[in-house]
Amino acid sequence: MNAALLALEDGSVCHGEAFGAVTDTVFELVFNTSMTGYQEILTDPSYRGQGVLFTTPHIGNVGINTEDYEAGVPQISAAVVRLVSPIGSNWRAGETFTHWLARHGVPGISGIDTRSLTRRLRDGGTVRAALSTCGTPASELVRMAQGWPGLDGLDMVQAVTCPQRYTWAGDPAESWVSQDVRPFNIPSWKRPPHIVVFDYGIKRNMIRHLAAWGARVTVLPASTTAADALALHPDGFLLSNGPGDPSGLPYAVEAVRGLLSSGVPVFGICLGHQLIGKALGGQTARLKFGHHGGNHPVQDVRSGKVLVTAQNHNYVVVLDTLDPKEVEVTHLSLNDASLEGLRLRNQPVFSVQFHPEAAPGPHDAHGLFGEFFALIRQERGL
Repeated sequence: MNAALLALEDGSVCHGEAFGAVTDTVFELVFNTSMTGYQEILTDPSYRGQGVLFTTPHIGNVGINTEDYEAGVPQISAAVVRLVSPIGSNWRAGETFTHWLARHGVPGISGIDTRSLTRRLRDGGTVRAALSTCGTPASELVRMAQGWPGLDGLDMVQAVTCPQRYTWAGDPAESWVSQDVRPFNIPSWKRPPHIVVFDYGIKRNMIRHLAAWGARVTVLPASTTAADALALHPDGFLLSNGPGDPSGLPYAVEAVRGLLSSGVPVFGICLGHQLIGKALGGQTARLKFGHHGGNHPVQDVRSGKVLVTAQNHNYVVVLDTLDPKEVEVTHLSLNDASLEGLRLRNQPVFSVQFHPEAAPGPHDAHGLFGEFFALIRQERGL
């Protein structure tokens, strides 16, 4: 393998081995603590503009397959791993992890001390970084990292949202995952509920969940106005996950504000949750190192039940900036007490910061889709 260099904005440099594409890239470096599901992580649009440091030491051993895509192409800027597998040993694998990244122009570095680097990010916070797999000197990489403006205040959603409206008709993975997302008892609808999705960088598994409940799904670009969305006469709105800082999305906040007062049920997930918070007049803030992984404990404050959740975000809604007369807190993080879920007291609206679709898992929060459809049945008489 060729040499690779990873430089951080503080001037430190990690030496390792290159894999994937031969190129230079600059990004925000975050760590992910999931034990499985590297392909779902790599194709999650919420990672746009970020490089992912995997705490799991061995990545690539089951290769890449079309069934597990959350988006059509890798979304990360770089992969940082301890060990990378040269082969993909799985009957579904169509190509190796390294070949797939190279084909899509994504570089990676292996052979570094990921444990030490993770502890550094945990203690010091997320950092800007630059990676070279083509021989760029360390001093130049440090300058690249220091000169990069970062993600705060930027609109990253326009890079990942759909270019135009479409109706979900399934994908090659749908039959494979259907048993995973299908509810135990599919309700008998008077007519299929029409769910309109705002695509801020949606993971495919969210749409699969909606379809598994018998819904007709229309997906809209992120810049769609509330008036245009309401003109489709939906039975419910889903506000999806997505990358970056919600403060860089004033047009989305304005649209969400229009949806909240419409009387149509609304379910927000991750970035969608943050946009609801801002539409209510709340503030968002950057976390020290973000929540990225598949093992985050969250408490449902209504029942006391603890859910193990999948999460991927760098920003949170600041609880104290919301009006308790208008907003009920439903979920809190057991790691840092940050807001993980809310519900409006006088409108059919609720949202969560974590990922209930959770591809590849855990599946503790799948029931939130059932709550959404129960709300739709109640409000729309279906």
